[in-house]
Amino acid sequence: MRGAGALAAPGRLRLGCGGHGNTGEENGMSDDHIGRIIRNEACLAEGAAWLARAEPRFDHALRQTGPLPLRRREDGFAALFGAIVSQQVSVAAARAIWGRLEAAGLCAPHALAQADDEALRTAGLSRQKIRYARALAEAGIDYPALREAPTEAVVEKLVAVPGIGRWTAEIYAMFSLGRADVFAPGDLALQESARMLFDLPERPREAPLRRMAESWSPWRAVAAQLLWAYYRVEKDREGIT
Repeated sequence: MRGAGALAAPGRLRLGCGGHGNTGEENGMSDDHIGRIIRNEACLAEGAAWLARAEPRFDHALRQTGPLPLRRREDGFAALFGAIVSQQVSVAAARAIWGRLEAAGLCAPHALAQADDEALRTAGLSRQKIRYARALAEAGIDYPALREAPTEAVVEKLVAVPGIGRWTAEIYAMFSLGRADVFAPGDLALQESARMLFDLPERPREAPLRRMAESWSPWRAVAAQLLWAYYRVEKDREGIT
């Protein structure tokens, strides 16, 4: 079942509230057109407390999960290339492929542009992923500019690249840019967690879950992280890994 942990993230960041090059107030506040930025555990705790006050079922979930860990990742080309590598393979396989790409020096746009297909296939990329990787390398995305762009503009920019879907773009905005008010309703683990937590008759599809999440603004990313954590707790209780 797809979840945020499926991305072959090249690394994680631990930041103070003023980190990541974003300007703004402390405790996760940024410019109005960007919204809140999650920079540290205090930001997560603030969002989780707001959700617990606004929705009793989130209060229940938080009591089950405990405090949420900070899950920030590096932004930039490698983060999205890692997402492409992770598509339709296990976490272990994605990490192995990423390790071979790193060892071969094939994790940067210029290196991908110069590499032949055989080198990329040897590292473990399929023909389709080679096409996606080259498209991303040639897209000319201004990654620092994405840090200052509204979240929907970030998503629109990224989904224009072949191989980058809305789920990947929303996960990038959430974990690489730290956007507090983005959600990924296409995530199957989020859908199943929402079904369990809210005692729904069936797993909500993407559109209904997106509408449901509107009431969790401005902390929809924290709601997502709480739902993922609750999913793990419930599946561990059921003995499902």
